[in-house]
Amino acid sequence: MTSSPTSAPVTTLPTVALVTLGCARNDVDSEELAARFERDGFTLVDDSADADAVVVNTCGFVEAAKKDSVDTLLAAADLKVDGRPQAVVAVGCLAERYGKDLAESLPEADAVLGFDDYPDIAERVRSILDGNPHVPHTPRDRRRLLPISPAARSTAGPPVPGHAHGDAHDAHDAPDLPASQAPASGPRALRRRLDGGPMAPLKLASGCDRRCTFCAIPTFRGSFVSRRPADVLAEARWLAGQDVRELFLVSENSTSYGKDLGDLRLLETLLPELVAVEGVRRVRVSYLQPAEMRPGLVDAIGGTPGVAPYFDLSFQHAAPTVLRRMRRFGDPERFLGLLDQVRRRAPLAGVRSNVIVGFPGETEDDVATLCAFLEAGRLDVVGVFGYSDEDGTEAADLDGKHDEHEILARVEHVTRLVEELTTQRAEDRVGESVEVLVEQFDGRTAEGRAAHQGPEVDGSTALPWVPDGTRIGDLLTAEVSGSAGADLVADVRRS
Repeated sequence: MTSSPTSAPVTTLPTVALVTLGCARNDVDSEELAARFERDGFTLVDDSADADAVVVNTCGFVEAAKKDSVDTLLAAADLKVDGRPQAVVAVGCLAERYGKDLAESLPEADAVLGFDDYPDIAERVRSILDGNPHVPHTPRDRRRLLPISPAARSTAGPPVPGHAHGDAHDAHDAPDLPASQAPASGPRALRRRLDGGPMAPLKLASGCDRRCTFCAIPTFRGSFVSRRPADVLAEARWLAGQDVRELFLVSENSTSYGKDLGDLRLLETLLPELVAVEGVRRVRVSYLQPAEMRPGLVDAIGGTPGVAPYFDLSFQHAAPTVLRRMRRFGDPERFLGLLDQVRRRAPLAGVRSNVIVGFPGETEDDVATLCAFLEAGRLDVVGVFGYSDEDGTEAADLDGKHDEHEILARVEHVTRLVEELTTQRAEDRVGESVEVLVEQFDGRTAEGRAAHQGPEVDGSTALPWVPDGTRIGDLLTAEVSGSAGADLVADVRRS
């Protein structure tokens, strides 16, 4: 009697969906996590309803963002009732910032993981799916994990999201790393794209050494740490191989890039090297601190071919008394002088900023000073935010607090002005020649962004006609013929 052969048991890889909230820095972190999951035996899916585990990369910056993160976690938890998901996991800034406190207040989430869990994220989530409890971390000030002196910091410190590559720490994965995650040469990029568009964020650095009284980011993101140029360039080459045509350089403070590597002017050197990467058509720098801007950096951004003349300047306010209470520097005269310097170097440069109104002690005269600066500054886009207390910040203990209704009134007042000003600024661009990165098209019409338009928040440019053969990622030269708010309409030149 012979026995029939037995088949090996069929195993199915666990599935995971990543939901990303917040800024472009979080987008990079999620793509690192995606690579770690895929490397360690998970299948990535787009729809949370189809996943065994839903991992929400949260934002913890301001109250509205925190609420959005909690709402997203609750919505994911609802899918567990009748759907496939077995576990909902919180990661990201909100999770790192609050740790066990978030876990206790949000039992609907099966686990809260911090940045220190990122290198072993797949193991952690697999354990959670197996029904093992996870003990969340106790929040701590991550600035204390690195030396005070930037020059004494090294890559041997704690895990920094978005900085990983397949080095010795990840040696066990290197032989089997999918080709879609590895550059042809140099350090392996530990990243898996979740968005196939022609633009991709690329991290320059993480953390911040500034001590703005309203901001809690340094406490949970840590002190400023630059990525080494070789790692940035290797990832840029990998992204170009993934059909990325615009590199969006992100950090908490790009003007500080290189200070911990012994060269504060390293960004000026790096930009031409990034532009020279085969396949890259445009490089854009974000998150610039006005107080740290230097003539050489203005020249590099405004005068390097292939670098978008785009200045994302974090003014936050213009009234000197408010800025001092924020522990920031500047005044209308200095800020306007910087803008004049920018426009002397690049007359058509794009300038965007964010401002906070209703800060403790802000007077009506301070609001008037801010408004006068905005009128004189001719910025392309301004984000207006109302002040709110943030846990653990110095501003939360300042006197002179305004009530919620007054803050809302000031936000509405400044927002109305900004809408008028940005509409006028866009109208002023009618007749200008722009280079538009095509991001989507339908037949003979397309939409994309000009050099002065950053991703998602700065408006877009519609192209009513594009030539045959136009593809996503092409740069088309066009003349601005109309505008609506911050959005433009431009006509492609016909040969």
